[in-house]
Amino acid sequence: MNTGNLFADGTPPAQGERFDVLLDHRNLVVERIVSSGDVTPQTYVQPQDEWVVLVKGEALLDVDGAPIELKAGDHVFLPAHVPHTVRRVSEGALWLAVHLHPERT
Repeated sequence: MNTGNLFADGTPPAQGERFDVLLDHRNLVVERIVSSGDVTPQTYVQPQDEWVVLVKGEALLDVDGAPIELKAGDHVFLPAHVPHTVRRVSEGALWLAVHLHPERT
């Protein structure tokens, strides 16, 4: 049995975000994201659905043109093919992202 701790090694990178895969099983991927306060906004348009919760910190997202302010405990569903961008994030913000991919063969 594999175990882990969401808060272990939570030091943010100097810039951008670090993505750590915690679980990859069939069409489900769970990852932890650790953010630096120094992020360059990048728009994502993904082929899979994503549900994300901000575990620690604050963030401002742009989801399909609409601003969404998040604080610790807030979560949002990002349907496949919907553009979303992290505009601003606090230093050391910690996210848990759940990706539901189309069926894999």
